[in-house]
Amino acid sequence: AMKADLRNLATQQEVYHNIAYTFSTVHASLGFVESDGVTVSIGEATGTGWSATAVHEGLVGESCAMYHGNATPVSPATVQGVVECST
Repeated sequence: AMKADLRNLATQQEVYHNIAYTFSTVHASLGFVESDGVTVSIGEATGTGWSATAVHEGLVGESCAMYHGNATPVSPATVQGVVECST
């Protein structure tokens, strides 16, 4: 669910960017809704990139992350555009 939510967020960010020429940190602006039990935090969003992390209430201590463009990579993500998880 964490991976799917981050991939869905990436799609919504691209749609938003095509309209506004920037990325957003606001879920409602993106039309983004998290899965049950998942919390997605968008840490950075500019005109040239974004980053986000996801955690699940049932997986204590585990997380997934993704970044795009010029955004600062967020652990555990190390490759732009690829969802990476801590385990």
